[in-house]
Parts: sequence; C-alpha cells; structure tokens
Amino acid sequence: MGHIDHSLEPARLDLHNITVAYNGFKALDDLTFQVPHGERVAVVGPNGAGKSTLFKALVGLLPLRSGEIRIHGKPLGEHQDCVAYVPQREEVDWHFPVTVYDVVMMGRFSRIGWLRRAGKTDREAVWYALAQMGMDELAKRPIQDLSGGQQQRVFLARALAQEPHILLMDEPFTGVDASTQESTMELLEHLEQQQVTVMVSTHDLAMASQRFSRVLLLNRRMIAYGAPGEVLSPENLNRAFHGQVLMVNGVAVVDQCCPGDEHEHGTYPGEEWHS
Repeated sequence: MGHIDHSLEPARLDLHNITVAYNGFKALDDLTFQVPHGERVAVVGPNGAGKSTLFKALVGLLPLRSGEIRIHGKPLGEHQDCVAYVPQREEVDWHFPVTVYDVVMMGRFSRIGWLRRAGKTDREAVWYALAQMGMDELAKRPIQDLSGGQQQRVFLARALAQEPHILLMDEPFTGVDASTQESTMELLEHLEQQQVTVMVSTHDLAMASQRFSRVLLLNRRMIAYGAPGEVLSPENLNRAFHGQVLMVNGVAVVDQCCPGDEHEHGTYPGEEWHS
C-alpha cells in the first residue's frame, strides 16, 4: 500500500441529495453525508435498504436520478479509479475460468488499461496484495476451486492491488469463516493506518458498534449517521428496522430471517454489473 499518492486534496467523500431509482422505485432517496479522509464507516440497514445500491452508485455502476457524488472535491468520474469495490460473494459467477492471480491482476486494469501488458510495478503490486491476504501460494489455482473464505480473500487482494483511496466492501463477513473475518478486520486496521477511507456494509450490529469509527444507518433514506453510540440507539434501530430489533442482555439483535441485501444481477470476477 506504499504506492498510494495522498498529495491530492484529502479524499473526503461527499454525497449531496443523491437519489437512485429502478423502474420508478426509489432504492435510495435524497441521501446526503460526508466521509472524512481515512475514516472507517459501517453501513447498516435491513434487507433491501439500499446498501448495495449505494456502493454501486459510488463506483459508477448505477446512474443517479438526482444529486451529486464528489471525491477529492471533484465529480465522481474524475477520480473513479481510486475507489475499489468488493461485491457480495453471491453476485459473482465463481465458475468463470480464471486463476487467483488473474483476478487480482484485474485490480490493476484501471492503471494499465485493458489492451496493455502488465509491467513490473503491476506484477509487484499483485504479489504484494496476494501475500497480504495469505493467498500467494494459491496464485495459480482456479478461483472456482477455492473455499468461500479463500475467494473473499482473493477479492480483497484485488482491491488492494488497485491501491485505492476509498475501499467499499459489501457484506464481507457473510458466509465466511472466523479466520477470514478476523483477517479482514486486520486488513481494515492496516488500511486505516495508510489513511484509506473504508465503507463496509454489515448486519452485525455489535461489530459495527465496536470496530468502526462511524455508522451510516439506512433504510432507503438516511436514518442516522455519526458515532456508533449515537447512531445505534434503540429508537434509531426501530425506525430503520420497523421494530424487528430485539434487545438481548443489552445488545441489539436484528430479527430478520434472510441475510444479505438487494441483489440486482450476478457478475463474474472480471465484470461488475453495469445497468
């Protein structure tokens, strides 16, 4: 991660009155907030609250009906390559015939272009990212042969290889083993030291409260945003989850039967969905 250029204006992420709609349905409605440089933000909300939609809008995969997104004080399109996105595992076609190394090298395409050959710097970035996630010994394995936790580590390595200023991770803790969860959190702590801004969607309210500096609570509109202790109040949680929150020994637990967020379309490792 030593290659990141922070000579630009601090990578504050600004969203101003953004609305995203599908066939007339507002998946996100009039959302406004700012993420300071280097913050670690948990995005929390019920199924279908717009968490995945938000991330796809932030990387330009979904158009805005209205509003504006700015990075480094400039429109999204001028700094889109500095945002890395790790989608939910369920949105990826894991049978696509590529190796672990190939997937991670895809993180370099925004820098080298699709028709140019990777150079020494690109290869070094890929191997560094693989080593960071403990996947270098599996570099030549087909991605489809890996376990769920290993596949998640590969996508994290791809994001690292991109050398992002902003990292978006959609439900990275769902369906993976405890070791992968902890290695992911260790990575986030490392990125925080490198001043990389991180946004992670999660259903784990305890983790959001204990391991993140800020929480964005969504249900298509912003319910609350700020310090975890202020945002994750019983009142705010009941507003977001419509009463589907239980208090067990003083800990808030979401009473929802079906994990995951909105799934618009599947993708394969080299191509996130474009509308």
